[in-house]
Amino acid sequence: MRTIGLLVAGAVALGVALGQANVIKIATQSPLSGPQAALGEQIKLGAELAVEEARARFRQLGFELQLVPYDDQANPDVGVANANRIINDPDILGVVGHLNSGVAIPASEVYNRVSLVMVSPANTNPLITDRRLPNVNRICGRDDVQGPAGAEYAYNNLQVRTAFVIHDKTAYGQGLAEEFRRRFTALGGRSVGFVGTEEQSNFVPIINQIRAANPQLVYFGGIYSQIGPFVKQLRDRGLRVRVMGGDGLDSSEFVRLAGVQNAAGTYYTTVAGPVSAFPRAREFAQRFRSRFGKEAEGFGIYAYDAANVILAALENAIRAGGGRKPTREQVAQEVRRVRLEGLTGAIEFDDKGDIRRAKYFIMQVAPSGNWADNRLLRVVEVAPPASR
Repeated sequence: MRTIGLLVAGAVALGVALGQANVIKIATQSPLSGPQAALGEQIKLGAELAVEEARARFRQLGFELQLVPYDDQANPDVGVANANRIINDPDILGVVGHLNSGVAIPASEVYNRVSLVMVSPANTNPLITDRRLPNVNRICGRDDVQGPAGAEYAYNNLQVRTAFVIHDKTAYGQGLAEEFRRRFTALGGRSVGFVGTEEQSNFVPIINQIRAANPQLVYFGGIYSQIGPFVKQLRDRGLRVRVMGGDGLDSSEFVRLAGVQNAAGTYYTTVAGPVSAFPRAREFAQRFRSRFGKEAEGFGIYAYDAANVILAALENAIRAGGGRKPTREQVAQEVRRVRLEGLTGAIEFDDKGDIRRAKYFIMQVAPSGNWADNRLLRVVEVAPPASR
């Protein structure tokens, strides 16, 4: 008995928890506090609804299914600290997350140490999957397609020939801005400015640069919490230049921060289409509203699908193991085998963890101020670059 007690004490000292035989947990990681919480909450709630709807099925298999949300605050250090806590809970067999690629990249390295599978509804930086980690997957598109899609629409449809490009100095925002600029100049356009900024409140110096450059378009690779105040100040100072962003702008909070009139007409690309883009999402949106008292937006839909990918993999692994609780490695392997018709369409992964065909949406903010009224201008569905 003394030997067993010493072993248990040693395990606890090393931070290795003892799992519960009949409990399976799915974690979420996204910003639940701070300026990006609106998108992060959509990820949490979409996954939460999927888990709640699956609980009865898992009880029939002999397991209690739980969701454990973590707030990464859109901060890489916090995300990594959370990831270390997550891997030390052996009942956590999958992660839905993150929102920010700059958080997901280092956190996924931690998950990879223990083969804990991650399915992302939102991370678009190419490095997410180009590292070929066997536990990392995403059901959304990539910035090396999203950025060019925006550039092509600006050049070909809006007839833009000069663009002032801004980014937020993050892996996501800078990567997206670079991809936009690369494709825009290849088409024949001219970049009259390329500026990185972490500024959140005073954009007057950049606005003065824009005024001097007189571009036909301002492209901002960043998040709504920064782009909203920027657009408000841009309009308040009389500049009516067209503005375009990426999926980080895809939140109704953008309208609140910029103001209805200032936000109206803004273009954005997104890898997470609105409810109106998916026929099967209408019922989901009603259930989401009934359960949480909030409107479902794009990343809520994608988080629901990402969670259902993990749930399907778990069920397959349990059945393959004769009803036993699967290992993390078994779940990660099953995720790569999933063939699922989700709300967002067919979900199937390639050997890097990219979805085989991703959708990209070109949108324009509606003058009504209601995010659900935003205009869908174009949908592009393509394979990831390495699979073409």
